[in-house]
Amino acid sequence: MIPPSSLYHYSHSHDASSFKSFWFFIPTTLALLTSLFILFYVYYTSIIFTIHHQHHNLQHTLHFKSSSPTSHNNHSEFIKSHTFKLDGVGLQSQRGLSPQPSSKESNPRGNALAYGSQKFEENNNVFHDEDIFLEDYKEMNKTFKIYVYPHKKDDPFANVLFPMKTEPSGNYASESYFKKALMNSHFITKDPTEADLFFMPFSIASLRHDRRVGVGGIKDFIKDYVQNINQNYPYWNRTGGADHFYVACHSVGRTAMDKAPEVKFNAIQVVCSSSYFLTGYITHKDACLPQIWPRNDNPSNLVSSHRKKLAFFAGAANSPLRRTVVERWKNDSEIFVHRGRLKTPYADELLGSKFCLHVKGYEVNTARIGDSLYYGCVPVIVADYYDLPFVDVLNWKSFSVVVTTLDIPFLKKILKGIVSSGEYLRLHRNVLKVREHFQWHSPPLDFDVFYMVMYELWLRRSSIPILSI
Repeated sequence: MIPPSSLYHYSHSHDASSFKSFWFFIPTTLALLTSLFILFYVYYTSIIFTIHHQHHNLQHTLHFKSSSPTSHNNHSEFIKSHTFKLDGVGLQSQRGLSPQPSSKESNPRGNALAYGSQKFEENNNVFHDEDIFLEDYKEMNKTFKIYVYPHKKDDPFANVLFPMKTEPSGNYASESYFKKALMNSHFITKDPTEADLFFMPFSIASLRHDRRVGVGGIKDFIKDYVQNINQNYPYWNRTGGADHFYVACHSVGRTAMDKAPEVKFNAIQVVCSSSYFLTGYITHKDACLPQIWPRNDNPSNLVSSHRKKLAFFAGAANSPLRRTVVERWKNDSEIFVHRGRLKTPYADELLGSKFCLHVKGYEVNTARIGDSLYYGCVPVIVADYYDLPFVDVLNWKSFSVVVTTLDIPFLKKILKGIVSSGEYLRLHRNVLKVREHFQWHSPPLDFDVFYMVMYELWLRRSSIPILSI
């Protein structure tokens, strides 16, 4: 028999437990009812929106079909003024380039691109924002200063620290051309206190061919070089090297910094092998140097009407991707692919083709983009993860065709669709506009490749506070 006191205690505990359960049940129930109400509200409003949107589209279609030419023009202007704008390939630079104004050229695919229930205006301008570019370009020419780390005339490695006396040539000429142009430019200052950036002038291409260094010794050379400027100059330590840069076109440059991680992760790397898939290259900190052959002649027959072949590619099958392209299209009558050296002049093939394929080899970069643009051929870029040259400035979608490697079997369908829609003519016109940005001149000319690289560097001026020395 349970004592009365224990019974009272049990009854009191049971009542308290029931009371707590009751108050726990109330908020739980309220939360459940609120959730059900929200779900019902979302479902109901989505039905209303769908019906309204379908009704609006029906009215818009009927109005469009029955409108006069004047009302059609007014409607087009309304669409132009109420659409968002697409940016080009890649992210905007740290400078924050703004969305583009409408292009003055006509868009064969219409004034807007459909994206779900919204419409977005396509940017046909070759620049993301030409006004900002021109304004910044003037400022760059007025104020941008670079200090080049000097070396003694009797330095045993002077040959890799100063531009070569002979004219550079070949696939890696861009590295030497840039150095020679920079050393003779108005951007150079002998006063390091007024410098925006500091240039480390070692040449990866020269180190590679120097018997004292070679490919195997480049990493140690770079490590010793950085330690030397760190010990003898105070400027590296102000920012940890964030306001320093070097230039390299050969793919060896991608691994040359393995023993100098402070260069790889802090300094600006201006390299041809600019792939954001590989470690060591950081998009928008680093920059792409276009791989361009130096040329003296200027082809005159760049018009699109002379181009009878749909597409063209020639080169060594030195990658699985190139072998796939060759095997898939080697017997095609409209896409001409050649493995190895051509029997016909390379320039004639480029001049006679509407599209020219840039296909990844050992690296994402080749000289074929520069070749295509020089000869007025619309480049088709088949190289995943390629951080394209001047992507902060140029709208690559306006003058090239960028596809993925999975699109190789569908290349003909894609390219013929571009031709039949009339879009090819727009792309070709824009190719002729951007040619000047992919050419070397001696001395450099405004807006050529040298000045475009300088502009990319100007965008990347270090924003890290400089510590007092």
